[in-house]
Amino acid sequence: MENGQLSHPRTAALCLKAVRERRPEVGLISVLKARGTVDASNAPEFSAALAEHVERADIAGEHAVLDMTEVYLASAVAVRSLDRATGNLAFSGRSLPVVQPRPHVREMLRLAGLQGVRVHATMASALHALEDRRPVRPEPGVRR
Repeated sequence: MENGQLSHPRTAALCLKAVRERRPEVGLISVLKARGTVDASNAPEFSAALAEHVERADIAGEHAVLDMTEVYLASAVAVRSLDRATGNLAFSGRSLPVVQPRPHVREMLRLAGLQGVRVHATMASALHALEDRRPVRPEPGVRR
C-alpha cells in the first residue's frame, strides 16, 4: 500500500488440474485443483471442466472433489457455473465436496445455497464426509 491507496490482488489466469489419489479412508478420489481467478470470462470453461471431472469420476467409480484453495476470486457468474456443473449431483441427492475456498468464496457459496455443493474447511473433513457416505458392505460369508 502506497500513498494511502488500497492494494488490489492480482488476477491470475484460471488453471485446472485433475489429480487421482487412493485414500485408505474412501478409496479412489479425483481432485480437481483450481487456481487463479474464476470470473465471467472463464466461467463457462470452469463449468464444463468441472462437469466433465464429475462425470469421469462417476464413470470410474471415484469420488470427485474440488479443491478451491488457490481460487482468488469468484464472481456471481462463477457461482452459477458451479451450480450448473453440479446440478446432476443435486438432482440425485449427492453433493460435490469443495475444499478450502477462501473466506469470500466460502461466503458466496453459503449465500448461494447450492444443493450440489458441500463446503469443507480441510481435505480431511471432506474425506471424512465421503467416508460416512460409503456403502456398508458385509464381510464375505457373514449374513445380516
